[in-house]
Amino acid sequence: MSREILPYHAEDISALARALKSQLAERTVPPGHVEMLNMLARAAGFGNFQHYRAQLLARARIERPAAPAAPVDFVKLRRLLAYFGPEGRMARWPSKYSHQVPCLWVIWSRIPARRDFTEREVNAMITAQHDFGDYALLRRELVNHKLMERTIDGRVYRRLERQPPAEALALIRQLGDR
Repeated sequence: MSREILPYHAEDISALARALKSQLAERTVPPGHVEMLNMLARAAGFGNFQHYRAQLLARARIERPAAPAAPVDFVKLRRLLAYFGPEGRMARWPSKYSHQVPCLWVIWSRIPARRDFTEREVNAMITAQHDFGDYALLRRELVNHKLMERTIDGRVYRRLERQPPAEALALIRQLGDR
């Protein structure tokens, strides 16, 4: 049976010693294992050992380092930014597939999440995000790349929630600063 290792830390060792001494002085018999764990936890400022353990595990979950981000190709990012005008609208459709996908993520990021839209509403949102006049191309590509879904009859559209890749996130952030 493997045991979980829980590190023990006290801010003030002197206060810890005083608290343990007073708890031990109240006893007539030596404490058992669980009683000793509770005493140590109380001396460190927790209600009992379960409180100490819960706090430690919650803190570990919150402070767990995030997965390392994928590297961003900043030369490519500079090239991708050239597809957008100074106001952040897409000025032209990239001919390279590897440039099209990150640009679609930008359009995706500007569509409200968790809402159903009619085709007309989607067309209006997409038209507001580009200057080259082909909203149908962008709408179709958003669906083809699984960034949006639509019903079979094409009446209802919805943005699909996904995590953008690192270079798309970098592009979205750069354009958000404009």
